[in-house]
Amino acid sequence: MPLDPVAKAIIDLSEAHFPRLGTEVFDAAEARRLLAARPAPAGATVPVARVEDRRLPGPAGAPEVPVRLYWPRAAGDGALPVVVFCHGGGFVICDLDSHDTMCREMANATGALVVSVDYRRAPEHRFPAAAEDAYAVLCWAAAHAPEVGGDPARIAVAGDSAGGNLAAVLPLMARDRGGPMPVFQLLVYPMLDPARDTPSYRENARGYFVTADHLRWYWEQYLGTEADSGHPYASPLAAPDLSGLPPAHVLTAEYDPLRDEGETYARRLREAGVTVDVRRYAGVFHGFFGMPAQLPAAAEANDAAYSALRAALHR
Repeated sequence: MPLDPVAKAIIDLSEAHFPRLGTEVFDAAEARRLLAARPAPAGATVPVARVEDRRLPGPAGAPEVPVRLYWPRAAGDGALPVVVFCHGGGFVICDLDSHDTMCREMANATGALVVSVDYRRAPEHRFPAAAEDAYAVLCWAAAHAPEVGGDPARIAVAGDSAGGNLAAVLPLMARDRGGPMPVFQLLVYPMLDPARDTPSYRENARGYFVTADHLRWYWEQYLGTEADSGHPYASPLAAPDLSGLPPAHVLTAEYDPLRDEGETYARRLREAGVTVDVRRYAGVFHGFFGMPAQLPAAAEANDAAYSALRAALHR
C-alpha cells in the first residue's frame, strides 16, 4: 500500500531537522549530540509504579552495565515476569532515555518488570561488547530477579532494530553456553544481516526515515573485522542451527530496508521448529513502533506485540 500520509509527514519533518548519518554525519559523537538535541515527543510521561537506575556486573573484565528497571503500574500479587529489553540505534546512538517511554508502555501493557540495558556502544566498543553486556544482564536477571520482585522462571527478551539483533542473539548465546534460556523473544524490525543484499534494501534505500546509508554506516561502526560479519552473535542469520530457541513474535515494516531479513529470520526459526508469529505492517517505516500515539499501525503493532509477550509470560 502507499506510504501512510501521517508516516510521510513524520519522515519529512525528521529529515528536515536531522542530517543523514553516513552521508552528512560520519562521527558517532556528533550523531548522538544531534539525536539528543531533537525535541522530546509531546505528552505526559507514562506513569509506572516505580523506576530505578542501577549498575549491574558486566562481562568478565568489563565495566558494570547500567540498566533501568520499570515496575508496572498494576502489578498484582506475587513475583513479576521479567523482560530484558535492548534499545535500538544501530549499536551507535540511543540510550536508556531514548526508549524510556517504550519501556514504560511495555511494563504496563505486559505486567512485567522491564530491565532496559544500556549496553556499550560502537565504535568505542565494537562487537561483541553489546551482546556480552546484554547477556550479562540476562544472567543477572536469572540469578537475582527475586531481589527485585521478579520471577527467574519467566524471563523474556525484547528489542527494536539493533536491539532486536541483541534480543535474537541472547537465546543463541544461552543455548550455546548452557545459560538461562528466555521463554520468549520479541523482535521489532530486527537488524540481523550486515550483507544488506535484499529486495527491501533496494526498494527502501532512500526516503524512508532509516536509509541504506544509515545501516551501512552503523554496521561499519559495530563490526571490528570482516570475519565478525559472519559470526552468529553479530548476524543471527549466519547461525547454521536455530533449533532449541524460544517462541518469537517478529514484526516488520513495509517501507523498511530491514523488512526482508526480519521475515527471513522468522521463516528460518519456523523451519527449525520454533513457534513464530510474524507480522508485516503496511504503509509504515522503520521506527514506527515507537509512535503509537501518532500512527494507528503503531498502536496496532504495540497491542499485538505486547499481547503476545504478556501471554507468554503469564502462562
